[in-house]
Amino acid sequence: MVKNRTNVNVAPLANVGQCLTALERAAHRPAHLPGMVCFYGPSGWGKSTAASHVATQADAYYVEAKSYWSKKAFLEEVLAEMGIKPERTIHRMGFQASEQLAKSRRPLIIDEMDHLVEKNAVEIVRDLYESSGAAILLIGEEQLPGKLARWERFHGRILDFIPAQPADLDDAMALRALYCHRVDIADDLLEYVVSVAKGSVRRICVNLERIQEEAQVMGRDAIDLNSWGGRELFTGEAPRRRVS
Repeated sequence: MVKNRTNVNVAPLANVGQCLTALERAAHRPAHLPGMVCFYGPSGWGKSTAASHVATQADAYYVEAKSYWSKKAFLEEVLAEMGIKPERTIHRMGFQASEQLAKSRRPLIIDEMDHLVEKNAVEIVRDLYESSGAAILLIGEEQLPGKLARWERFHGRILDFIPAQPADLDDAMALRALYCHRVDIADDLLEYVVSVAKGSVRRICVNLERIQEEAQVMGRDAIDLNSWGGRELFTGEAPRRRVS
């Protein structure tokens, strides 16, 4: 099977497996079951990275919605991902996309689905699903399931809601193996990074880089929690202004 993109430097995080499981459930469902699944969770938990990687593994079409997209722009981007020149009208573009999904039998991943909800473009996604029968993976923020409940006909086509998992020590170890080649970061310091990150893959990555940079300034090629001392890590909060 030909893959539609190449991903490098992807750590084997728990949410990669969660995302792949979600899509596989829809792709291999019995014929009488609905074929859309929703993978949701807080920002920074690695959902988009997981989705892009899974798109390669599952040979799925992948689009990342933008806040400024119209319904027409969404269909244009789906067709661009399919390598199809869009026709002029939304009606014809919808037919083109549905036909390709049905013929190719490839899944569709829609990342940042919250933007399509805010643009009231949800029914276009349902139309693509109804016309093609394709497996569709919707990815969005923590409140996405509640937002989709406003569209009863859409909500009823969802096979499952699968929550993303917060990054844990195993994830942090995988990220350390992938990104930390300049400095050896000890397990106890890594555990502290996980506690500060509060589930965010992004914050773990930011802090691993911060630790490596600081350790190099200190002239160290290895560092543990004791050596790190009281130095600050990134928590997502802006630092308080110091008052003299």
